[in-house]
Amino acid sequence: MSSAAPDIVSARPEMTAEIMAKTGLDERKLSALVHRFYDRVRRDAVLGPIFAERIDNWGPHLERMVAFWSSVALMTGRYHGAPMPAHVSLPVEWRHFERWLALFRETAIETCPPEGAAHVIDRAERIARSLHMAVEDAKPRTIPSL
Repeated sequence: MSSAAPDIVSARPEMTAEIMAKTGLDERKLSALVHRFYDRVRRDAVLGPIFAERIDNWGPHLERMVAFWSSVALMTGRYHGAPMPAHVSLPVEWRHFERWLALFRETAIETCPPEGAAHVIDRAERIARSLHMAVEDAKPRTIPSL
């Protein structure tokens, strides 16, 4: 493990240390981002009910999301999972992803240094587009009769 990132467990310690130096992000900042963001999601009139129907115990979910963002933002490899299958059956449209992104952007700007906020927002936008495409692709389609 790199001495530049002693508190980070990473599969790629040099890369993680470089990203941390460039963005000002670390596990503590990502944890604050995730916790504040999901506090907002839970209170949100649009997204709150969707999450409330699916998540009973927020502690493990938040830990999983911190590991996810650690992997996405810092390239630590801490997250082991498959987000697509968990999302494709959700009753969501692009407007839900737009709301998710608005809350995420707002929270990232409040909790992260400017370079770090830009870094995680860029990744969140890519994730939202990918998940939206997967949700749309998973919807049943009808073929018109001839």
